[in-house]
Amino acid sequence: MIIKQLLDILVCPVPECRKPIKLSSDETSLVCSGCGRIYPIRDGIPVLMVDQAKMPQ
Repeated sequence: MIIKQLLDILVCPVPECRKPIKLSSDETSLVCSGCGRIYPIRDGIPVLMVDQAKMPQ
């Protein structure tokens, strides 16, 4: 589980984007509100690496 204080400060790591990211509805990933990239959460740790993100379909 990711704490709200952490979610409040996280932003997309893509330099051209830098928009806030939000927890997905199933709480298994983080979704960028700008570019839509989906960042996985593994073992409770957000993986905010661009090459690990999935693009929305």
